[in-house]
Amino acid sequence: MSALPPSLEQAPAEEKPFDPHDFPDDLRAAQLRAAELYAELHAYQATLPWSREPHAGWPEETERGKERLGRPETPGWTAEQSTEYDRLFEALREATAAVQGHPWWKRCGKEGIKGSALVTARQTLKHAKGAVPLRQEDVEQTA
Repeated sequence: MSALPPSLEQAPAEEKPFDPHDFPDDLRAAQLRAAELYAELHAYQATLPWSREPHAGWPEETERGKERLGRPETPGWTAEQSTEYDRLFEALREATAAVQGHPWWKRCGKEGIKGSALVTARQTLKHAKGAVPLRQEDVEQTA
């Protein structure tokens, strides 16, 4: 028996209702990894020639008032560039698979989070604290 009077005894901790936006740390980390890889792949791709294979390009044309932008001749990607691009792309695929296949989403389904509510939860993850790489504004705020 408790020495405290019934009015002062602690009530059992009430369970908080399930929150589909209370993401587990490992899911946030997986989303962060996917976002960072996407940014790295995008930045790397911007340094590459416009075509993976050598191509003669084509001239700029205007036909019936419509402009069709041309492309210069390109030597294509080197073997090293192709290997690095493929490595980054595969890492991104694995990271996004880890996010999409995370057990959290199965739990959401068991808790009745489905349809548009599940889509909203997945979209919210992309902006959740700890799941987004630092931006310039973040750096400026902490400086």
